[in-house]
Amino acid sequence: KADNGLVVPNRELVDLAAEVQALFDYFDAVADDKGVHLRQSGSASVQADRLMLRRALANLLSNAIRHATPGSVVQVWLTQHESAATLSVDNTGDTIAPELLERIFHRFFRVDPARQRSSEGTGLGLAITRSIVVAHGGQIAATSHDGLTTLTMRLP
Repeated sequence: KADNGLVVPNRELVDLAAEVQALFDYFDAVADDKGVHLRQSGSASVQADRLMLRRALANLLSNAIRHATPGSVVQVWLTQHESAATLSVDNTGDTIAPELLERIFHRFFRVDPARQRSSEGTGLGLAITRSIVVAHGGQIAATSHDGLTTLTMRLP
């Protein structure tokens, strides 16, 4: 629905640092089981639908933790700009090939075909995240090189 402009965000001022911290509290046990440390830096606020944005952030964090190298750090960077905010999530792990980076936001796409029948996720999380970001008039992109993958969303 969000892809077709059928979902209209109910906007309010959202403190991204507070939302990230709440999600860190939620994912702490999962990250701890994997030996992954969660860190955030910076602050930013946006006019957004809090519940939709929380879903998008949860998808990014869940994905980063799932694919992070055990013992590594999942880092969230927040930056406030004059007319927008950026939120980036970094994790170390397998590098995603450049030709696959755009496809990770497609429904049911998985980088590793061996995971197709795995119980880990549905292949919808990043597609849902992209829909939420687009519904807010933002953009999302991914980079991956030398074992570091970064997903960055920019929201007006």
